[in-house]
Amino acid sequence: MPEPDKSIGQKILSFFVKEDEPGVATGTPPAPAAAATPRPAPVPDQIQPGSTSSTAPPSEAVDAKFAEHLANVLAQSNPPGPDYFEFRETLRSLNNLGLSEEKQFQAAWASFKALAGPNGPADVNTLTSTANGYIAALNKDRDGFGKSVEAALADRVGGLQNEQKRLQSENEALAKQLVEIQKQIDTNKNRLTAIEGDISEQSAKITQNQQRYESTFAHFQNQIKGDINKMTQYLK
Repeated sequence: MPEPDKSIGQKILSFFVKEDEPGVATGTPPAPAAAATPRPAPVPDQIQPGSTSSTAPPSEAVDAKFAEHLANVLAQSNPPGPDYFEFRETLRSLNNLGLSEEKQFQAAWASFKALAGPNGPADVNTLTSTANGYIAALNKDRDGFGKSVEAALADRVGGLQNEQKRLQSENEALAKQLVEIQKQIDTNKNRLTAIEGDISEQSAKITQNQQRYESTFAHFQNQIKGDINKMTQYLK
């Protein structure tokens, strides 16, 4: 059964990502990419508040969503006529023939020149230049993705950072208040200790004065009572 036609983007995607490739991140399989409709780089996924999932994928792991996007970027940069991708497709078809890597490249180059016809490229510069052009397209898209990352950070993280700074400032102000409150507590404790000593001292003085008053009062009272008894006795 003949292979069904694929869009250029889906075809390019198949050059880089095998359907059963272990490194492909789990997710929804990419739909065929439309070469004529450019799309911006996907915005970085948002992590919901409270989520603990922050594990970064391996450095060479392939994400299905980004693989589809980059294949679409390359498709939009594909010039008319045979170029690097046709060479890569030919090279891939030789994988199972048991040839060495060098022989595979040489055979793919011969097939590519035959495909290009008499007016095709005479040297490999056509391949390397178009391949470098695809790298340039990827780098340009990466720059755009980097800007989208910065915008996402400003939008999603900026608010959290502002709240973080506000809470830190509040905590610093509260910490200063706590220091002042602790100083006031220590001052009050020292004053309370002094007051307790003053209370004891003043209570002792007052008690002593009361005792002296009672003693003096008794002395005066006894003198008067003594005189009264003597007047009663001697003056009849």
